[in-house]
Amino acid sequence: MTEQKTALVTGANKGIGYEIAAGLGALGWSVGVGARDAERREAAVAKLRAAGVDAFGVPLDVTDDASVTAAAGLVEDRAGRLDALVNNAGITGSAPQAPTTVDVATVRAVVETNVIGVIRVTNAMLPLLRRSPSPRIVNVSSSVGSLTRQSAPGADMGPIAVAYSPSKTFLNGVTVQYARELQDTNILINAACPGYCATDLNGFRGVRTPQQGAATAIRLATLPDGGPTGGFFEDDGVVPW
Repeated sequence: MTEQKTALVTGANKGIGYEIAAGLGALGWSVGVGARDAERREAAVAKLRAAGVDAFGVPLDVTDDASVTAAAGLVEDRAGRLDALVNNAGITGSAPQAPTTVDVATVRAVVETNVIGVIRVTNAMLPLLRRSPSPRIVNVSSSVGSLTRQSAPGADMGPIAVAYSPSKTFLNGVTVQYARELQDTNILINAACPGYCATDLNGFRGVRTPQQGAATAIRLATLPDGGPTGGFFEDDGVVPW
């Protein structure tokens, strides 16, 4: 088992996930690039390696049990343990997402990836995380999952999105439940809001760079022992539930 810290970042072939992988790699971590698309995954690994990062590809579809099990086996064979898991993979779902007209299949697909996929991957990786002296789990959420902000009078929270926004509220709730169950362990688990970043997810309409969006997740993945757990954070601090 190597002394070098190892992280797995899901959806790491582009955007915020790639920048999280790059940021952890710049700190000397070995980083697994989890992604479904083989060509994009290996291109990301090559780019990271060219920048000096110890990166390796992890074929991973968070909606598929066999894929997730195989990914855990790959990480175990390579590193023997996992020091940080960043659940970044996510989808917005097709439009429109007004609650009165949405196709329920859209809601189901978004929850399958953004929530159930996180549970599936986290549970598969937990045995490896428990072998780490300071394991960290980061769930990449969004401030649109904040019920406080969504319900504030006059708040501009973007378009109505009954699949995507509540999936992040659900993910926040799941994060809290993990923190409760794991409170007597050394595993810290938190949710991170990257802010409105220009990525494929929003057609590059965001006002922040993916690198800026990765900062909070990197900070939470490298928290010192005794750091917060069960929280929801952005650059400026705590995000209200």
